[in-house]
Amino acid sequence: MNGNVVTWEPSRDQRRFIRAFGDKVLNQEAGLFIGAGVSRDAGFVDWKGLLAEAADELDLDITKEHDLLALAQYHVNGRSGRGEINQQLIYAFTRDASLTPVHEILARLPIDTVWTTNYEQLLEKAYDAAGRRVEVKLSIENLAQARTGRDVTIYKMHGCVTQPHEAVLTKQDYEIYDVGRRLFTDSLKGDFIEKTLLFLGFSFSDPNVERILSKVREQLGQNRRDHYWITRRPPTVTTDGSKSKDDLEYDRRKADLQSADLKRYGIQTVWVDDYADIPRLLRALEAYVMRRGVFVAGAAHDPSPLGWDRLNELSKALGGELIRRGFNLVTGFGVGIAEQTILGAFRAAYESRSAQPADRVLIRPFPGNAPAEYRAAAFRRHREDMISRVGAIVVIAGNKASDAGSTILSNGVEEEVQIALSLGKPVIPVGVSGHVAHAMWRSAVADRQRYLPGLDCATELKTLGDERSSVEQLVGAIVALLARAERLSSTKN
Repeated sequence: MNGNVVTWEPSRDQRRFIRAFGDKVLNQEAGLFIGAGVSRDAGFVDWKGLLAEAADELDLDITKEHDLLALAQYHVNGRSGRGEINQQLIYAFTRDASLTPVHEILARLPIDTVWTTNYEQLLEKAYDAAGRRVEVKLSIENLAQARTGRDVTIYKMHGCVTQPHEAVLTKQDYEIYDVGRRLFTDSLKGDFIEKTLLFLGFSFSDPNVERILSKVREQLGQNRRDHYWITRRPPTVTTDGSKSKDDLEYDRRKADLQSADLKRYGIQTVWVDDYADIPRLLRALEAYVMRRGVFVAGAAHDPSPLGWDRLNELSKALGGELIRRGFNLVTGFGVGIAEQTILGAFRAAYESRSAQPADRVLIRPFPGNAPAEYRAAAFRRHREDMISRVGAIVVIAGNKASDAGSTILSNGVEEEVQIALSLGKPVIPVGVSGHVAHAMWRSAVADRQRYLPGLDCATELKTLGDERSSVEQLVGAIVALLARAERLSSTKN
């Protein structure tokens, strides 16, 4: 994964998308629309896979069928009911499946509105794994309900495998959609108007969405928002020779025509050359959105070599300066460091007229009730989640008490550094604070490109390792590097 993050570079058009949509995410004006293609990599079937058995029963070739709604309707007609197709839906979408990188990245983005035509529950699983509280809208009745403290709302406009008898599957289901689900239509129209939507895994062949797009265009004319659709550009060659040159050119021409037509609805196509580029592009988007987040990695059973007074002063000053400079603090509440950092951050937030502590300081204590045999894995997932939410990490001290009572290096802080490096995040070690931070500082001096990629950092690293540096100088060096990394992320994307 690290290789993908470091070596892949977005194109000019992709960078333009990252900045435009990323700013909408930061302004809480973004939404997602997820189609079946996102779940295909998890092993779930698409519509053709779902209806293959039904086509076989009707003596039809699923590879030749394009009107799959009609095919589902023929099957229901022949069975005089939909019991069989309901059972197929349950079988197809209730088996175990692993989350894909796309699911995991999307669940980390601070987007609170998600629409999907998918029946399975991978999105719910992804948000739950990311520690976000989900409310699922399945029916008109629960559209009017609201879960207290929810972080994200998922609108399953075609139903869910948990209620297969209500799923929108057949031609008739689509024909009477507005009879029982009109509020879904109205809600989606509202989000088209008020939010910037990102479409993923979607083919735009769904008649419901096409109808809603037409109504929105009719009502707004040219006064509409831009939306985005990430999709693969058809290739010009195939390695297996499955398509002729003429067929490949035809596919490209048709894709370009569809892309041009979608502009009528304000939907801009974001092309990728390969499906594997989609998670890479989303990681670049995530880096842009999270670039102002700073994770402070540290623990101090022993305050040496700085001593408690100077270590506390440093931590508190850093927390306050992060907020004043427009950064956001993320912490796991490590012993001896986090308390003072949080105190400084909250004080700066309260002193500011614009900064709200709840928005600027994310405190994620480690799960204390994890069973002993799962504790290490649970803590690692927790660290990965926190570090994925930031643009850089700062390392202070990093020691703990051994079982015998002696001071040893904190393996947790060491793990946090390794996670950050694997994700391509800049690591800023305050060498003068000793322990893990000092070891990481020595490594950063020897390999600046690995720890602070793309940054001019020699002067700041010298300050961070000089025991004569004042707290003001140390904090100044840290913030200078953070600002440089933030600018690099903005210009790179």
